[in-house]
Amino acid sequence: MLKKACLLFLFVSIIFSCNNDDDIIPVCDTVTNISSNAITNNSATITWETTSTSATYTLEYGVSGFALGSGTTISESDTDAQLINLQANTTYDVYIQTVCSSSNISLHTDVYSFTTALPNVATEFKPILSEMNLFVGNLENLQITPLAFEYNLNTTLFSDYAHKQRIIALPEGTSMEFDGDGLPIFPDHTVIAKTFYYNTDERDLSLGRTIIETRILIKLNGAWETGDYKWNEEQTDAVLDLAGSTLPITWIDASGSSNSTTYKIPSNTDCFTCHNSNNDIIPIGPKLRSMNFEINGVNQLEQFISNQQLTGLSSSSSVRVLPNWEDTSLPLETRARAYMDINCAHCHIPGGTCADESTLNLAFETPLEESNIVEQSVVIDYRVSFYSEGLSMPFIGTTMRHTEGLNLIQEYMNTL
Repeated sequence: MLKKACLLFLFVSIIFSCNNDDDIIPVCDTVTNISSNAITNNSATITWETTSTSATYTLEYGVSGFALGSGTTISESDTDAQLINLQANTTYDVYIQTVCSSSNISLHTDVYSFTTALPNVATEFKPILSEMNLFVGNLENLQITPLAFEYNLNTTLFSDYAHKQRIIALPEGTSMEFDGDGLPIFPDHTVIAKTFYYNTDERDLSLGRTIIETRILIKLNGAWETGDYKWNEEQTDAVLDLAGSTLPITWIDASGSSNSTTYKIPSNTDCFTCHNSNNDIIPIGPKLRSMNFEINGVNQLEQFISNQQLTGLSSSSSVRVLPNWEDTSLPLETRARAYMDINCAHCHIPGGTCADESTLNLAFETPLEESNIVEQSVVIDYRVSFYSEGLSMPFIGTTMRHTEGLNLIQEYMNTL
């Protein structure tokens, strides 16, 4: 009898509960179709879709891999949210919950991830090099930000046998503009950087290198400004140093010989000495004629044109070429004039630092009879034959004779 009574009670309870559907709480659905847009180097907008018309939403986010409960949490009533104060070039994870009521909250969504944009290259001199955003990853690797590009010169300036990495960062949506064979027109906020380093042993590059300095030019309001960053011993960063300094350096060259010098990092005054043109600062290296050559089978200027980094020029064939002074297949005069152009002509041309003290015009395109090289050949031979600070040539920028360059110049002088 008791068993029948229990069964009757259970049946009545079921019937009663089935006749009160209004008391059932609907399941709070999770959102769908999460996406991101308007991503910058420090912010992003997250959007989603929902079937819950009167719900609110809780977002938790953090650097990819963070544990739920340890991230940043925000609440939103709309179906989008702006995340701010993010780190540049960083992947973030986002989870979203739908809040239908205080007692009815959905499960977390599956993780949604996005990556912030690269930081913009700084267009003012920061206290340390890493804040200039010219490189990504560990600074010592010198991995160039995708917002900049490397350039090279067909014939290079001698700087105590140091290696150099050269890069240009143009403002977004701009380009270098063709303006003849010389320097292109760079837009304001262009950054040009050159990093100097020595390989520990030229025969085995796996032994590493010592990075000395990174020189930077920034174009602001139509004028170039200079700054120099001295690298620390740990090779983790570099500090803005406008006063100049010296650093002992040793390296083993390709022949196995040990070399040493007291490397001189230039002061801002020294920078002006070489970069002076009619009392304005200008770049020296990135002239179109100096960059008009093939690298790994591809012409560098053609690559710039293709990448829309250089405009106003349809073909590299219309630009002259400054020859490579190390190319022994070229005539002696051609090689010597190319060497003097890159090493000497920034001072020994009209408007250069030495224009009032010398009659020389050592630009490669200057006809020999107008250059005064023949008339001054004895002086040129003497001034490059030894190193003495303030007397020998180049006037600054080196601490030793350049054996290969000296032999080239003296061989040429002997033909005049």
